[in-house]
Amino acid sequence: MSGFLPDQPGAEVRVSPNFGPRRETLRPDMIVLHYTGMATGAGAEAWLCDPASEVSSHYLIHEDGRIVQMVRESDRAWHAGRSSWFGRTDINSCSVGIEIVNPGHSLGYRAFPKRQIDAVVSLCTGIVGRHSIPAQRVLAHSDVAPGRKVDPGEKFPWRTLFAAGVGHLVPAAPIRPGAALKAGDTGAEVEALQSMLALYGYGVEISGAFDSQTEIVVAAFQRHFRRRLIDGVADSSTIRTLQRLLASVKAASSK
Repeated sequence: MSGFLPDQPGAEVRVSPNFGPRRETLRPDMIVLHYTGMATGAGAEAWLCDPASEVSSHYLIHEDGRIVQMVRESDRAWHAGRSSWFGRTDINSCSVGIEIVNPGHSLGYRAFPKRQIDAVVSLCTGIVGRHSIPAQRVLAHSDVAPGRKVDPGEKFPWRTLFAAGVGHLVPAAPIRPGAALKAGDTGAEVEALQSMLALYGYGVEISGAFDSQTEIVVAAFQRHFRRRLIDGVADSSTIRTLQRLLASVKAASSK
């Protein structure tokens, strides 16, 4: 492909060869947000367009707010890797992937500039409108690949996006001392926690045993929805915040 018209008005186009047809679905129904985790935006852009990398995303957003589209929204970009949501494992086929330039945790993780987040909001608003994507399906890479990925990380301003009408959020319940579910616990309360996480979409086995995977998923949930403390322990704040999210989804679906 020599080029295409951008799906997002104002986006630059730099074609990546790393794409293919979507499988099982003709339209995306999810947005997955990443950080690049590389030293420079130029390096990340080059890597996503290098056939040797075998990775790509639909969009890259630079720190100065420039939006670069590399794969058409109608095509399948290679951004999510091994991942799942609501039991679906081919996330690349049902999502639009957005890489946000940031060096990430291993290279000096830093706050995202306002102009960059303004561009994220504008782009996500456009994608949501074009594909009727539900608010609760604007997700982090860490949501769909817990443990394997932590991006875009705890510094990503989900609240700013939500205030602009993008994504799903509720006020996080306050952190208070008290009983909590943690690694090694078993029983009906653990099973209920796992069931709620799975009901929201996370890939967790409902076993009644708070195993290492449950701990990883709880930490991923906290990284997105209860960022003040990310420890993989399901305290009352974590559980109450999850309950609020599920209640919000139920209320929205009943309208």
